[in-house]
Amino acid sequence: MISTAIILAGGFGTRLRKAVPNLPKPMVNINNRPFLEHQMDYWIDQGIKKFILSVGYLNEIIINHFGHSYKGISLEYVVEESPLGTGGGLLNATKNLTETFLVLNGDTFIELDLNKIFEFHSKNNSIWTFALFKTDEVDRYMLMNIGLKGQIYSLNSHQSFKTGLANGGVYLIEPSALNLLDFVIGESASLEEQLLPNLISNGGKIFGFECQGKFIDIGTLFKFNLYESFCLFKCFSKSAIKPSDISIDVLAKVNNLLLNFKCKFGK
Repeated sequence: MISTAIILAGGFGTRLRKAVPNLPKPMVNINNRPFLEHQMDYWIDQGIKKFILSVGYLNEIIINHFGHSYKGISLEYVVEESPLGTGGGLLNATKNLTETFLVLNGDTFIELDLNKIFEFHSKNNSIWTFALFKTDEVDRYMLMNIGLKGQIYSLNSHQSFKTGLANGGVYLIEPSALNLLDFVIGESASLEEQLLPNLISNGGKIFGFECQGKFIDIGTLFKFNLYESFCLFKCFSKSAIKPSDISIDVLAKVNNLLLNFKCKFGK
């Protein structure tokens, strides 16, 4: 069973800075609580006992808010003294890990069953399994070239397809996968653009698990406003958001966003 999760929470949040100028991205307020709390709650319910937070930009806000435990769960911090990117931040947080571990992007959420992806991971003897979601936003998300049994062979160009399976920001990783990388701890690297191609070229057997649940991305201002307004984060908790919880001005804001979206894209 998976008990440890790394959360990549060290990014600058450049695209969201207009909306939340003084917060690291995972600390944006969703339904009166930081996004990071919602995310940790979801994975605690699935058995995670320890979180390692890879932090950088405004890291003191995260550390001061949570301290070293959350709801009885141990929290550890790995601070990036200089920006390391998603790949470098991941590697920096993997010291002393000897068992299969979970990795989560700090600004996205994907609804999935941890037991099911672990079963898929084990059945295929995968050393690195990606949670994937279907999307037509090929300009924003990197698509995966996947075989019939789910093995990932390469990344696809954004321009090659109209729809496909993209990285959902949740990974199951074996410590042995790190030995196949030509990158070392403390080195800056992109996960999708450098680590993953490097792992594949060095013979790493990696797989993609297609998820049917919701995918949420707070990484852009438009998406942040839309998801915040609709309170789509009800999938994080067992108590659903009631229509009465959404104010008239919020509904008006969402309606305007949707009208603008339809006018611009004809949808």
